[in-house]
Amino acid sequence: MTTKKRVDSWVVTDDFWQRVEPLIPMRERPAGKEYLRKPGAGRPPKPARQVFEAVMYVLRTGCQWKALPKERFGSASAVHKRFLEWEKAGVFQAIWKAGLAEYDQMEGIAWRWQSIDGAMFKAPLAQEAVGRNPTDRGKKGGSKRHLLVDGRGVPLSIVVTGANEHDVTQVDAVLQSIMVKRKTPPQRRNKHLCADAGYRGKPAMKVILDHGYIAHVVDRRKEADIKRRDPKRKARRWVVEVCHSWFNRFRKLLVRYEKLERSFLALNHLAAAIIAFRKVPLRVNILYG
Repeated sequence: MTTKKRVDSWVVTDDFWQRVEPLIPMRERPAGKEYLRKPGAGRPPKPARQVFEAVMYVLRTGCQWKALPKERFGSASAVHKRFLEWEKAGVFQAIWKAGLAEYDQMEGIAWRWQSIDGAMFKAPLAQEAVGRNPTDRGKKGGSKRHLLVDGRGVPLSIVVTGANEHDVTQVDAVLQSIMVKRKTPPQRRNKHLCADAGYRGKPAMKVILDHGYIAHVVDRRKEADIKRRDPKRKARRWVVEVCHSWFNRFRKLLVRYEKLERSFLALNHLAAAIIAFRKVPLRVNILYG
């Protein structure tokens, strides 16, 4: 009996690449210039798929950019340069949108019950979107990921701030940043937002109501008690905490070592895209790990 070879989680399958490749911009040279390439004068540009797989490798393993295996990916600085070019062009947001579009088409985004929450993590090298831990000022700077997810835990919106930014201050930014638009539901009761007690208060409630949601702000302990009394009752808010744990499986996001906010946010967008694609009900999953 032959044992099936395990495929690494960062490997880009042909099916996944078919979805990503149309979103990668072509490098354009300035018009009116002629380029004469001398023999041995530098290396040709890396294939886009090789660069994308290198980004996936960093995201999955959490290694430093300069620690990329040279024998497989070549120059790490060239890979990082292309990564920043793609971030500027909005490639990773586009991949996330494509993942949500396919998920919506195949499964349907669970719009009715949405959940919001923030999670802090260490950010020892961050220079942007970083702040002191609000509960322990002695700790070094950290960042916070604010998530909005659908009823199955698929991320719809991501905002990254310093750890000192309270959840209630980011409600409007998170709800404004939903990656795909939803058609206006025929009835208001089809639009619920679940949150923990950190979102209590008139300002946050006003924002939630202004966006057309019915608010369900419940203390975690009370929610656990309700679930214990009625095991069949669905704890709808917990899916957002599960989604944060999915992000933590991408080792590059567990502790933030990216200095720039835009580069760290781009990696979060790619992780969100992968989470969305993995929720697409296909006969063969296009992603490993």
